[in-house]
Amino acid sequence: SEDVLSKDAGECAICLEELQQGDTIARLPCLCIYHKGQVFLRMHIKFQKVTFIDCIDEWFEVNRSCPEHPSD
Repeated sequence: SEDVLSKDAGECAICLEELQQGDTIARLPCLCIYHKGQVFLRMHIKFQKVTFIDCIDEWFEVNRSCPEHPSD
């Protein structure tokens, strides 16, 4: 289910960026949480390139289980 994070919650296991208060998240049935929608990943100043990732959305394009609980 989609939700907004009410407090900081550590690191997203997919993009390794911090899950911060106010971030849109997906909460899986196992209660793991990941970023939902586009997340700023990094900016390459030299190349003037901004990189975004869709975290759980991209994960589910090729996987059907939680990244941290693949056997569930």
